[in-house]
Amino acid sequence: MRHLLALDLKDDAALIAEYERHHRRIWPEIAAHLERQGVLGMEIWRLGTRMVMVMETDDAVYDAAAMAAASEKDPKVREWEELMWRFQAPTPWTPAGQKWIGMEQIFDLSSQP
Repeated sequence: MRHLLALDLKDDAALIAEYERHHRRIWPEIAAHLERQGVLGMEIWRLGTRMVMVMETDDAVYDAAAMAAASEKDPKVREWEELMWRFQAPTPWTPAGQKWIGMEQIFDLSSQP
């Protein structure tokens, strides 16, 4: 299944550049964690401070709540998330306490007559 999520970055060119450097080669523990949770592919796109994540998951394995719980228990994932929060900011529509927020699909060319 494909998931699209949004998150903002702090409006600071140096922080954005550092964030991108961290994502050129993520920590191996983070990649392994994502794979264990059923994430088959992930891309992050950026325009200014807005980011969109495209995530492909194996529906037989992936469960957002279980992934959140596993992330909270893993000290390396928590360390990564704390580091990333230095650069990230919630969107204006993100509920308190959340980071990446799911986007609503409003158009699909394949469903057109």
